[in-house]
Amino acid sequence: MLKQRIQEDMKAALKAGDKRRLGAIRLLMAAVKQREVDERIELDDTQVLAVIDKMVKQRRDSIDQYEKAGRQDLAEQEAFEIEQLKDYLPAALNSQEILALIDEAISNTGAQTIRDMGKVMGYVKPKAQGRADIGSISALVKARLGT
Repeated sequence: MLKQRIQEDMKAALKAGDKRRLGAIRLLMAAVKQREVDERIELDDTQVLAVIDKMVKQRRDSIDQYEKAGRQDLAEQEAFEIEQLKDYLPAALNSQEILALIDEAISNTGAQTIRDMGKVMGYVKPKAQGRADIGSISALVKARLGT
């Protein structure tokens, strides 16, 4: 399981004395534990990927804010954390794979108009979680269904 891999990486970082990596992994574990406590469940790999994906998105937003404020030191820390989080994400989808996944979703759900976007996104999201930006996929789906 992904959660076990994260815990083992945390132990390895602790033994190696890598404080920056340890801090990033601890943030991830805290987010996973928080969601488990909030929802009173144990997260599976898909749900852990959703947590990681959310954390990466938050850090990208933070980088934009820090750079606008002239805080390059904090932006670099956020970028470092993104790199640590990406170790746990599956390989990213390229644009052709994303378009193929959208086409597959549209044909399998029978979507024809923008009103069917929820069905398409419901099909695509679990397959693309952690592998592509869901916001950009949403824009592509909207473009496909809008025409």
